[in-house]
Amino acid sequence: MFELLAQSSFSGVLAGAYYALIALGLALVFGTMRVINLAHGELVLLAGYVAYAAESRLGLDPLASVPLAVVVVGLTSVAVYALLSRIRKDRELNSLILTFGIGVIMTNAILMIWSADIHSTTVPWYHDATILADTLFAMQAELLFAVFGIVLVAGVWWWLEKTWYGRALRAVASNRDAAKLMGINPQMTEVLSFSVAGLLATVAGIAIFTGKVIQPSLGHHLTIKAFIITVLAGMGSVPGVLLGALLLGIVESLTVTLASSALQELAGMVLFLVVLLIMPSGLFGRARRRG
Repeated sequence: MFELLAQSSFSGVLAGAYYALIALGLALVFGTMRVINLAHGELVLLAGYVAYAAESRLGLDPLASVPLAVVVVGLTSVAVYALLSRIRKDRELNSLILTFGIGVIMTNAILMIWSADIHSTTVPWYHDATILADTLFAMQAELLFAVFGIVLVAGVWWWLEKTWYGRALRAVASNRDAAKLMGINPQMTEVLSFSVAGLLATVAGIAIFTGKVIQPSLGHHLTIKAFIITVLAGMGSVPGVLLGALLLGIVESLTVTLASSALQELAGMVLFLVVLLIMPSGLFGRARRRG
């Protein structure tokens, strides 16, 4: 029983690492614009389909398709920002409506281009099993992108804390008018946050394509997970995003192991509600906000 729980928890940690990539991109955009991008999950899904197209039509390894996916997803992310930036009144409400519509359009575009079939990489190496400590099993794709996820989250945290552009992004998130007085261009900072979110979405999408499966309806579910993690973390907390993502991954994995896979999504929502009842500001409240 102990080995079963250990394996389940380990699988949850691996899933949580790419959950963190998805949620961090959503958190960055919310921090700078106070906008929940409901099309963020579709950007993640788009990266997975770009990797699929590169593999099936060009014969590229999924990792080799990262530059192409970064360009496609990055440009799409900036295009979403260009539409959002035109909203002048009731930005919070209107942006929700707009990004929801963009998400629906992207889902249907993916469905028209690639059909409703389920896809995953056909490169055997990614699906090969690795054994750690003689008891823990994982696919090599899961281990690879879990490491990528943790390194990228740590890198974004360092960038926010130590670089001028990172501090500019934090300044705009904290007080937009005061940031203008300091010579910071809020529009450029917002474009930067969308671009970084696109980069994180790209890596997350390729991680899902190599380690799991992609299908057109997946984007909506990814957005919900990202939103849950962002709120669990406490708005703007990078360490909280990582901790919340790992916690969600572990809870979902244990639910599948001990109960039923049909309860996986429900378990995440229950966790979400319990944390909000106990800690309304999230795991990392205002006193410990980052980014």
